[in-house]
Formats: sequence, C-alpha cells, structure tokens
Amino acid sequence: MQKSILSVVGKDKVGIIGALCSYLAEENINILDISQTIVDGFFNMMLICDTNNSKKSFSEIADGIENLGKQLGVMAKIQREDIFTSMQRI
Repeated sequence: MQKSILSVVGKDKVGIIGALCSYLAEENINILDISQTIVDGFFNMMLICDTNNSKKSFSEIADGIENLGKQLGVMAKIQREDIFTSMQRI
C-alpha cells in the first residue's frame, strides 16, 4: 500500500469533492479516509488514499491533481505519506 495525503484549500463551491473523487476513481486510487470542513465560506479537505494501483507515476498523479485544483479554483496537493510526515516534524 502506498499511502498519500491529498490536501485541498479554497473558496467553497459546488463540485469540489465530486470532481476530485471522480479523478481518483478514474486513476484507480482508493480513498482510505476523508475529512472536510467549511469555515466562513472556505473549503478545507484532507484525504488519505492508496496510490499503489494507479497506472500513472506519482508525479503524473500529482500534476493531474494540481491542474484539477486550478480548474476548480482551489489549491490541491498530494504528497506521499512519508514526505508529509517528515514535513510535519520540522
């Protein structure tokens, strides 16, 4: 299992979760856990997923998610779990 952390932040609007989850499903990426909140009109989501079964490289997945985020008007970024964990320790 290759766990990755997807974080999304931006102005709330209809379709953010749907678009991102559709992308993950198309890439055969399994969602393991998801948490989202909306605070004063701002959307914040953290999603843990397994990228192991995707046919794309991790960098292709990351680029696709970042580009989708731009289309949606949000900042979307995916990081491997080990990188995310290391960055949180700094």
